[in-house]
Amino acid sequence: MYESLRDELLDGLIKQGDVDVVLLYLHGAMAAEGYEDCEGDLLFRVRQIVGPNTIIAAELDLHCHLTPAMVENANLLVAFKEYPHIDVLARADEVFELALAASCEQANPVMAVFDCRMMGMYPTHTPEMRAVIDRMNALEQQDNVLSVSFVHGFPFGDVPDAGGKVLVITDNNLQLAEQLSEDLGREIFQHRHEITFKSLSLENALSTALEKIPQRDDPTKPVLVADQSDNAGGGAPGDSTFALRWLLDHQVDKAACAILYDPQVVKLAIAAGIGSQFSVRLGGKLCVASGDPLDIDVTVTAIEPNYVHLFPQESGDTTWFALGDTVALHCQGIDIVVSSLRCQCYSASVFADLGIPIAERQLIVVKSTQHFYADFAPRCSEVIYMAGPGAVSPNVQLINYHNVPKNSKFPWVDDPFNNQDRLSHKAL
Repeated sequence: MYESLRDELLDGLIKQGDVDVVLLYLHGAMAAEGYEDCEGDLLFRVRQIVGPNTIIAAELDLHCHLTPAMVENANLLVAFKEYPHIDVLARADEVFELALAASCEQANPVMAVFDCRMMGMYPTHTPEMRAVIDRMNALEQQDNVLSVSFVHGFPFGDVPDAGGKVLVITDNNLQLAEQLSEDLGREIFQHRHEITFKSLSLENALSTALEKIPQRDDPTKPVLVADQSDNAGGGAPGDSTFALRWLLDHQVDKAACAILYDPQVVKLAIAAGIGSQFSVRLGGKLCVASGDPLDIDVTVTAIEPNYVHLFPQESGDTTWFALGDTVALHCQGIDIVVSSLRCQCYSASVFADLGIPIAERQLIVVKSTQHFYADFAPRCSEVIYMAGPGAVSPNVQLINYHNVPKNSKFPWVDDPFNNQDRLSHKAL
């Protein structure tokens, strides 16, 4: 499949003939059978087609691997700064402007990468990570500094290049790029214990949420629990039932959950129609990480054919993700959003659009690691992160890696630098 997609893209490039600039929007952590670095392979082949004088620039998800092949074959790589990724469009503008400047010979970009020797996930709303972003923005105001990225890495990709890295692009000043990337990388490393998620077990997270409900200052703001381990955006099935089963077993009401993937149940709900009551076997279908199906009695409260889900951005046009046919089911005081396409929960619009007013709910459970945060946090009294059972645990020490060099990375080794002198860079 990867080779087919790659070759289709490359064939289109070949048909264009000579080009001055190639702009790509890549994730940066794609892997396929026989290819542990798909983006590096793609960039290499693009370079072979366009030659050494064409500018190749790419926007990357900050959860990329940033491999040597990617750096060696591109002129410019720029990653998102924010997690959640509310700056996708802003970074696209940045890539375009830098590529245009390079093509017009107004800048000569050179890149240096520093390996922070860390594996983890780092939400950028915390004071420590806000300071990192402020530092990156300040560095970009210096003379000859074109772009600064902190690549968090993709912890669910078992490849040697996975992990946190700092990328600095300067205008024809490699020494400055190397210096700044290492300085910032070491600053980030010093906060390695503070900047990662503090995720609770399923039992602790949901029990804590129930304790917090009567303590709310504003009863229109529910407590939110993020089911991080079943985040479809990280590769999870999106149909796990562990959290929902807990809520049902503990007779929690005035609660809502989103987004559970189950296309068969969606079909049944649509066929039954709004207001219908029936028994259904919900979720727990795709793999061991899904848990067991729930045999429950539900009422269909809403149906949205071909629904698209809002992912807010801080600037530019709104981003949308397709959920396919989507329904709302009600069971024992709990509203459940079920979709026919797999997707994580990005915003509260998914509840509002299906007639579920979260201001009238006490507890919200969303299947997402962090992308929910920008839209939900202002609407909720508290956010609790949950590392329950699932395919993409935020606790990397629970992941059974085979290729990641754990003996030289935090958190397996607390200080993999071991007070060594300044280390060498991967640089261009």
